[in-house]
Amino acid sequence: MSQKTVQLVIGWLLTDEELRVRFIECPRETLTDVRRRGYELTEDEMDALLLCDPTMWMTTAQMIHPRLRRASLRGR
Repeated sequence: MSQKTVQLVIGWLLTDEELRVRFIECPRETLTDVRRRGYELTEDEMDALLLCDPTMWMTTAQMIHPRLRRASLRGR
């Protein structure tokens, strides 16, 4: 468990549109995949992220300058 890991995952969710959309649609599965990629999130940290208001991720991401965001190239 690491605060740095939580911060990295939050930053990733806010700056990566594809990950964010996937997280909003399938939150637990997305975080499980993040853990499989080597990010050490505890169950408590995952639960805390899952308890966040899902609309917050999109709203907050829109406040970040576009040059700092990774846009999805996939069609919707």
